[in-house]
Amino acid sequence: MTEFYDGVYVIFLNRPKQKNAFNKLMIDQWVEALEHAKMNEDIKVILITGKENAFCSGGDINDMQADSVPAQTKDYLWRNVHRVALTIHDIDKPIICAINGIAVGAGLDMALMADIRIMAETAKVSEGYINIGLIPGDGGAYYLPRIVGYSKALELLWSGDFISANEAKEMGLVNMVYPSEGFFEKSLEYAKVLAAKPQIAVRLIKRTVKQSIKSDLSSSLDLVSSHFAIVKSTEDHKEAVNAFLQKRKPVFTGK
Repeated sequence: MTEFYDGVYVIFLNRPKQKNAFNKLMIDQWVEALEHAKMNEDIKVILITGKENAFCSGGDINDMQADSVPAQTKDYLWRNVHRVALTIHDIDKPIICAINGIAVGAGLDMALMADIRIMAETAKVSEGYINIGLIPGDGGAYYLPRIVGYSKALELLWSGDFISANEAKEMGLVNMVYPSEGFFEKSLEYAKVLAAKPQIAVRLIKRTVKQSIKSDLSSSLDLVSSHFAIVKSTEDHKEAVNAFLQKRKPVFTGK
């Protein structure tokens, strides 16, 4: 289920009776929505949240083959679940996850893929794989240490404990914690602010940061000089300079 608000494309995880656990159909719809958001220039920011009282409780056990052979399990993950991570990885637009309720296992991993995470004060999250004898199967082992550090990631993965919104913010797992009442509206408000920014600069900032993580200083600065030259030639940059000189609020067009 998707909705559109002033440049913000909202993807709702919509299986509330299953705490928004995902099955193959939901993954297909999720990837389809992400691909649409990637290509549609009217969409500036992607906001992902859950319906009702959960964000995502991970994979739906009823959709998995408990007695499958290893090759089938690997194929199921690669051809289905991992498509979300691989699709998100190729999107330059800002992606925000609004964790409105519980996020467990692969449900938390899905949130870790976002650029910004916002969490409701009553929500709780857990890398609960260990409690059912599994390893993180959806990018948790990749994203979590990059966000909270190696040792803290192992602590969370080995314990499988639930942590509160305030604990998550303290360790840098989420960026902001909002009151549960009006949580979606507050998250949407934040996304709209980002959607109103100069979009070429927004996307090149994201690209520069991602590429710099894997680069040495010289390579990073060389890349920055190229991106800087591009954004300096945009109409949005000229509008920002003129607005500053004229003491008014700039109006950006994404050009």
